[in-house]
Amino acid sequence: MNLRPETAADISAISVLTTAAFLTAEHSDGTEAAIVDNLRAADALLLSLVAVEGESIVGHIAFSPVTIAGEDRGWVGLGPVSVAPDRQGKGVGSALIREGLARMHDDGRKGCVVLGDPAYYVRFGFAANTSLWLQDVPPEYFMALSFGGPAPQGEVAYHPAFTG
Repeated sequence: MNLRPETAADISAISVLTTAAFLTAEHSDGTEAAIVDNLRAADALLLSLVAVEGESIVGHIAFSPVTIAGEDRGWVGLGPVSVAPDRQGKGVGSALIREGLARMHDDGRKGCVVLGDPAYYVRFGFAANTSLWLQDVPPEYFMALSFGGPAPQGEVAYHPAFTG
């Protein structure tokens, strides 16, 4: 498996993959592919990586800016993470997350937030952090990972591309 930044030739495959990856997910509202497209259109994809096996894209991850208490604090949001249904549970998502977090750290970002299953994201160092919150989300499902130093405090807002 090869991990690399997306290219223009990958855009259609990323959309198809993302739709398939979330098709049966109970927490999905079916907008994940549109979120990635909207982030791309807004030039807000700080990092968009694909996992490639042979000629096929089998995974994708997006990182975008977030604000904390209405300010850019150098933090990013992870997601969506998409893995082809037949490759889920086989390390593709984990590889993308580890590579993406390393690149965000190396890029000078201060930390990362994610909305997701705590049992999954804790393995990457994410933890619930009461100093950071996302409106209308149970705190155990909104997690943070500081790349050094204390986490800032305040309400987190994802890029407007997440809401349409």
